[in-house]
Amino acid sequence: MTTPGRLLRDLLTLTKPSVTRMCALTAAGAAWMALRSADSPFSPETPADGWCSPGFAVAFAGVIGASLAVAGASALNMWLERAKDPLMARTRARPLALPEASRRLSSGTALGFAVGLCLLSLAVLWHYTNPLTAILAAWAIVGYALVYTPLKYRTPLALVIGAVPGAAPPLLGWTAVTGDIDPGGLALFAILFVWQMPHFLAITLFRQADFARAGIQCVPVVRGEFITCVQAVLWSALLVPISLLPTVIGLTGWLYGGVALALSLAFFACACTGLRGFSSAAASIRWARRFFFASLLYLPALIAALVVDVLVP
Repeated sequence: MTTPGRLLRDLLTLTKPSVTRMCALTAAGAAWMALRSADSPFSPETPADGWCSPGFAVAFAGVIGASLAVAGASALNMWLERAKDPLMARTRARPLALPEASRRLSSGTALGFAVGLCLLSLAVLWHYTNPLTAILAAWAIVGYALVYTPLKYRTPLALVIGAVPGAAPPLLGWTAVTGDIDPGGLALFAILFVWQMPHFLAITLFRQADFARAGIQCVPVVRGEFITCVQAVLWSALLVPISLLPTVIGLTGWLYGGVALALSLAFFACACTGLRGFSSAAASIRWARRFFFASLLYLPALIAALVVDVLVP
């Protein structure tokens, strides 16, 4: 018998909480930057007025709406991949991947939950922020769930295609406040887009056997380990100038610029260690895991530098 607590845990798992948290962080950072930017329609004093000020209320709604969109798209992704997930060790414990006899959540309930989250996100963004942000969120949901998800079983290019909706949260946070697609929002979008590439290349490398078993056409499966490392290095190199865009366009000062340069060069150096080659499959997996964890440290540190730079006079 399924208890309410177990059902809630399964529904929460559908939203990929760790992914949703990271996306909420990027959306919140972008919304905060937008509030303090010259593109903000709110007066400069608004952020100091408190959490109930108009600016903060819109920013908060933007972060909530973006987070709901990510959660809904993630749940749709799990529903679409319910037949493939049992084939992979990393996903076989997901609620919809369990054997029918032990499954606590029906596919119909999961689909209804996913669609409900998506519709709720669009309603929040349309009503409490602006139509542009709702439209961008709808585009991101469709792009991730209905374009990227089926494409990754056909071509390695799905990773690049999926990174476009994957980079939407900071753009949603920005447009929720400004109501427009400005250089600041595009710069934050570009940073997340480029960061995703080496991040997910690392995942595909240490999960290569899983992906191959499920028929996912990722770079290591199709092109091999060395090409995967080369691509990770190239994307990490591109991240160095891209991470400096907020300073170049005047959104941040040189405090952020200095931190971003140091972080990006360190991340690039970590990527380059993969070019030495690997003596065994275990060695490549160890490098991929180290590089993956480096990417997890990089992004929050960069967002923190953005926020601190804006706060420091």
